Amino acid sequence: MRLLRPVLASVFGSVLALGAAGVAPSVASAAPPARSTVQPLERAHAHNDYEHDRPLLDALDHGFTSVEADVWLVDGELYIGHDGPDLTRTLRSTYLDPLADRVRDNGGRVYPRWRDSLRLLVDVKSEGTAAWPVIEAQLGEYPFLVSSYREGRVHERAVTAVISGNRDLPAMSAASTRFSFYDGRLGDLTGPLDDSLMPLVSDNWTRHFTWQGVGEMPATERAKLRSIVSTAHARGYDVRFWATPDLAGPAREAVWRELVAADVDVLNTDDLPGLQSFLLAQDPEEAAA
Repeated sequence: MRLLRPVLASVFGSVLALGAAGVAPSVASAAPPARSTVQPLERAHAHNDYEHDRPLLDALDHGFTSVEADVWLVDGELYIGHDGPDLTRTLRSTYLDPLADRVRDNGGRVYPRWRDSLRLLVDVKSEGTAAWPVIEAQLGEYPFLVSSYREGRVHERAVTAVISGNRDLPAMSAASTRFSFYDGRLGDLTGPLDDSLMPLVSDNWTRHFTWQGVGEMPATERAKLRSIVSTAHARGYDVRFWATPDLAGPAREAVWRELVAADVDVLNTDDLPGLQSFLLAQDPEEAAA
């Protein structure tokens, strides 16, 4: 993950001290690999993660290092949901508290011996100007857990929150201190935004590419994809596409292979075991881990 590259060296000692009051981790299901043995997968992003049987936990049991939570602001609280808010689930109860418990249990890390930062993609479905201050206030209650930007510097922690969907760029750009970062679009690649504000650039695959995995990828589209990634990486941005094919089969695997070959940083899926199996078998970075 190119998001906030500095190593998490000095963070974990302070987290250990805070961890004395941690809550025991949730019990994992029998099917996925054990927490101590699962391999973190740098490109694996759980799209609409909250729709799984065990939000967050299923993704972590499959080694995912990026999860997506759609949120709605209702009466001052952030509720989870895609087409509307589920008033039984909040951002805090579904993601922030379980992540805080896990990081305390693991001595400051989401995965043992994994020193990178898990991306929590907060996709704002309600009005962004009202939602962002509430998101910031809640993230600010977990300073040992979430990365921050203060006085011109990024301070990386075990979890990095990135705001997608309805984003308030003016407010985020103006803030001297914040606990979240901006998810840009391909139109931002050559703009003025520094990676300390915009570490991730995401866009809809179908708006930029016609190829859906059937037959060879057109040479012009392959060149376009690699140019996008090269430009983004030169600016310090990660790259993610949504709306890529996600039905199991040759077409999906063909698209995933091209994304890995182009060094796209984030692969979207709703199929946690499918992407886990693919990356362990097909991603050279994971095969060498």
